[in-house]
Amino acid sequence: MKNFNAFTLAEVLITLGIIGVVAAITIPTLIQQHRKQVIETRLKKFYSSVNQAVKLAEVDFGDKKLWYADLAGAQKDEEGNIIEGSSESEKWFKKYLFPYMQITKIETLPNGAFLAYLPDGSAFGPTEANTRDWFFYPSEPLKCRQNSDPNGSCRFIFCFYPPKIDIVWNAAHWKYHTDKGFEPNKYRWDGQESSLLSGCEGNPPVNHNHAFCTALIQYNNWKIPKDYPIKF
Repeated sequence: MKNFNAFTLAEVLITLGIIGVVAAITIPTLIQQHRKQVIETRLKKFYSSVNQAVKLAEVDFGDKKLWYADLAGAQKDEEGNIIEGSSESEKWFKKYLFPYMQITKIETLPNGAFLAYLPDGSAFGPTEANTRDWFFYPSEPLKCRQNSDPNGSCRFIFCFYPPKIDIVWNAAHWKYHTDKGFEPNKYRWDGQESSLLSGCEGNPPVNHNHAFCTALIQYNNWKIPKDYPIKF
């Protein structure tokens, strides 16, 4: 009779157990790394495309300082419902930026702001109060908005504030945005990398709500640094 080499049931079970343990350890890390890569790629792509749109708009409408406007979102009726077509910020966006970007749809939010969706699944839009501060969502913006602390993890803050500031103290605070396009929020930044890290951590009074996280990633050549203070 011939002898056949084979695994015993015990050996198979042990092997499967080892594979399961290795998978349990490595898969979450791989998922996290993939998510980081998606954020890095889409942040850099958005920064490039939105500022290209600003440059193209300047060709048609002149210097951005002339057509920039700090506008609020949609108004609400007495019952708290959005009044269609009342958003000055959306009208401004459709005139100056929408024609120069690949926007798949625009969605009005319950707070009166709006989201403009891009082909890769990311989205961006202004805050409810103005068109100076903007949020960029690398993916799943509506899910991200349900997060109690989304800034720096699934939502990233940009500012578009090109006009010249005449008040001395205000000018110093906005110097990284004056005469610029869409830039990661650097309001009151002192120019030090350590301040970006501290601001990303959310330390007041200079910065809060993790508003410096976008600038920290940009400072690191659009790569999330190893000491990034927020977990994904």
